[in-house]
Amino acid sequence: MAEGLDELLDEVESKFCRPGPLRRGAAGRPRGCGGGVLGTERDRAAAEETLRSAETFEKEDDLDSLINEIFEEPNLDKKPVKLKSKSSGNPSVRASTQSLGKSCSPVYLGGSTAPCGIGTNTSQRACDRLRCVACDFRVVSYDDYMWDQSCDYLFFRNNMPEFQKLRTKLVKKPGARAYACQCSWRTAEALTALQADPQLRWVCGRH
Repeated sequence: MAEGLDELLDEVESKFCRPGPLRRGAAGRPRGCGGGVLGTERDRAAAEETLRSAETFEKEDDLDSLINEIFEEPNLDKKPVKLKSKSSGNPSVRASTQSLGKSCSPVYLGGSTAPCGIGTNTSQRACDRLRCVACDFRVVSYDDYMWDQSCDYLFFRNNMPEFQKLRTKLVKKPGARAYACQCSWRTAEALTALQADPQLRWVCGRH
């Protein structure tokens, strides 16, 4: 009986009187799984490990993307090249583009009073884009001048197309227009079709 009482007192004293490791604080509580101190520490450690893994993964991912960006060759073909249309929004430019490439038909020579431009049957204009198919020179013209009668082939051969040299054979004549290439020359006073003079090898060089 006494032994049983002593054991009971010892048990009570060990549970309620002595501050053992079970009651010293939460830090020493050896709880198991399910939210105890050990579980909290494990969760914290796991969370820190996950965070470190995520940071490492992000760093590695950033490093991979940076390496790919450095070694990636720029593909110039991906960017489409837009070609500007020859005809712009400017009406004057569009009009000049549309008229580019037209030829006179028929080709006219004319005096200084005759308007220059594209000659047609309905719009008779003196062509100012003449070119010689014999000497391959562009035909020059001078308003209110005529060629002197002493002009010859060698004069034009040696002096074309310099006006300072050609002017020595130019005679002032209002209303006239002096035409010349390196091999031929003419003076026109009235509007005349070029086909009326078969000796001239001049053609319209397109406007």
